[in-house]
Amino acid sequence: MKIFHNPRCRKSRETLQLINSKGLEPEIVLYLENPPTQKELKSILQKLGIKAEQLLRKGEAIYKEQFKGKSLTEAQWVKAMVENPKLIERPIVIKGDKAIIGRPPEQVLDLL
Repeated sequence: MKIFHNPRCRKSRETLQLINSKGLEPEIVLYLENPPTQKELKSILQKLGIKAEQLLRKGEAIYKEQFKGKSLTEAQWVKAMVENPKLIERPIVIKGDKAIIGRPPEQVLDLL
């Protein structure tokens, strides 16, 4: 199990705490420091079963300043998130070939 985690995010901390409360110790990926590659992000999107645009944090300043109102291709959105990892919704928990966004944190219980 792996969690794409931002320790400064309350939902991310709550999700990690919930996983830990079940006696599990996931691999923690600090994705702001170590962003996924384009290949990794495409794999995550496939496991989530969503399009890249659905993974965007549209409230982020960088989104509003550079991307709001733009119509990008799937590959362009993936590239934008890899280059600007703040755009990636968090936390993402991956187990095997499935992934869930921990918003709300209780959603990850489906993976456990």
